[in-house]
Amino acid sequence: MTLDPLYLFVFAGLFSPGPNVILITASGARFGFHATVPHICGVVVGVGVTSAVATFGLGALLVTIPALKFTLQVGAAAWILWMAWKLLVSAPGQEGGHGRPFTFVEAVLFQWVNPKAWAIALAAVAGHSLGLPPLLEAARIASAFSGINLFVCVFWAIAGSLLAYLLTTPIAWRMFTTVMAIALSASAVMVFVPG
Repeated sequence: MTLDPLYLFVFAGLFSPGPNVILITASGARFGFHATVPHICGVVVGVGVTSAVATFGLGALLVTIPALKFTLQVGAAAWILWMAWKLLVSAPGQEGGHGRPFTFVEAVLFQWVNPKAWAIALAAVAGHSLGLPPLLEAARIASAFSGINLFVCVFWAIAGSLLAYLLTTPIAWRMFTTVMAIALSASAVMVFVPG
């Protein structure tokens, strides 16, 4: 039995740093693993829905309507930069200015403007489709994204919560939030990079 290349592609794409990894790691460091669980669940569901929608051809719609694509890019970049700013100026125990971790719904909604999630989903659909009927193909790709992303999110939330043991001084926290905010800002630039 051979492993479907889709799973290796999705794992490599989702495990590497991007907006979700950065935000979940920061949440684990600030609030601990248990408080980050709704954020994890929202990412898992949101990425599954995003990849299923990509399977049904939203990417083709964005290519045919450049104004819609540009509007979504600007909105995504602005939201990501706003979150990076709030992360940069936050004190320990705050994420995105809320003073609490993302909720399930906030994490689901964030996937609609997460450029990395869209890029990986569209690439997976283009390169790893089996030619199944649309509903089966969407279910196959969505389950791969959600299943693998559950592992990825749990790993990074635990890593963040363990990292909190090293972030015991204001200087350490400031360095951590600065690095995370810069990385998150860099991901906003990726919104405009052609996929």
